[in-house]
Amino acid sequence: MPIADFAARTEPHRPELLAYCYRMLGSVHEAEDLVQETMLRAWRARGRYDERKASIRTWLYRIATNVCLTALEGRARRPLPSGLGPPSTDPGTPLRPAFDVPWLQPFPDARLDDPATRAVHRDSMRLALVAAMQLLPPRQRAVWVLREVLEFSAAEVAGLLGTSAAAVNSALQRARAGLGGAVLDDITRPTDPAARRTVEAYVRAFEAGDVGALVELLTDDAVLEMPPVPLWYRGRDDYAAFIRRVFAMRGTGWRMVPIAANGQPAVAAYAPEPGSGHRLHTVQLFTVTGGKIARTVVFGDPAVFAAFGLPPVRQGLPAPTTHIAKYCDPPP
Repeated sequence: MPIADFAARTEPHRPELLAYCYRMLGSVHEAEDLVQETMLRAWRARGRYDERKASIRTWLYRIATNVCLTALEGRARRPLPSGLGPPSTDPGTPLRPAFDVPWLQPFPDARLDDPATRAVHRDSMRLALVAAMQLLPPRQRAVWVLREVLEFSAAEVAGLLGTSAAAVNSALQRARAGLGGAVLDDITRPTDPAARRTVEAYVRAFEAGDVGALVELLTDDAVLEMPPVPLWYRGRDDYAAFIRRVFAMRGTGWRMVPIAANGQPAVAAYAPEPGSGHRLHTVQLFTVTGGKIARTVVFGDPAVFAAFGLPPVRQGLPAPTTHIAKYCDPPP
């Protein structure tokens, strides 16, 4: 297969392979490396590819699956703070990052640049679902994504994994049981007008430093977690107390820039700098249920900022409420 022909036939599959590897590993950066490894192995094996036996897409997924399973051997799962223990009850607990924990990372929707690909993958990229998937054994994880999301047949998945269709069906049933409610959660899509209004109102309250208005937008048992700090809080009162602490530490006058991650609304939060300007502080990802914020995951890891290509400092950001836009698409 000539170089030009190889690239033309394989490159269109790169975005969905990236999403697949991300679900398997829970890390954007590792997923990028594994897609590169997949393409390298495909290039080396191009002379052995037989289109009578499998499509290019199926062939690439077989390689990617093997690459992911090898990478996962002996690896610890990637958690969120809520997966490590009970919630904190002291909003004044010292904020000590735990960079030794391989935290679950968010996935920038902009990396799925094709709207059709983004629409197909959106629901299966929800952060809560990806977090739940990390609890599954790697082969069950692969079976669930290949069967439920990518809609390969049991026979095709058996061919990818070198097993039987019966074994695939058995693994799928165990994966479904292991995921449980994570698959069935009623999470409003960010394109829903009510969800967008909720996030817009939350942003207005945060930028205005109005904790009272912010709390009114939360569910009673709203969760706030903030990797790489291994703390999390549950309930309006503790959520509000922690936000008050943030404003006491960093001041008010924040600016939020709309982004999107894991098919959910998100913002890049910029804290006010002494003098002028704003410095990137966190990426915040929201789960909206029933018109309320049910969960906010606040990522403060520089590796996450890099994955989203966010500038560390912004000058001349608009005043609050003047730049509220679609919280389901990346910024221009």
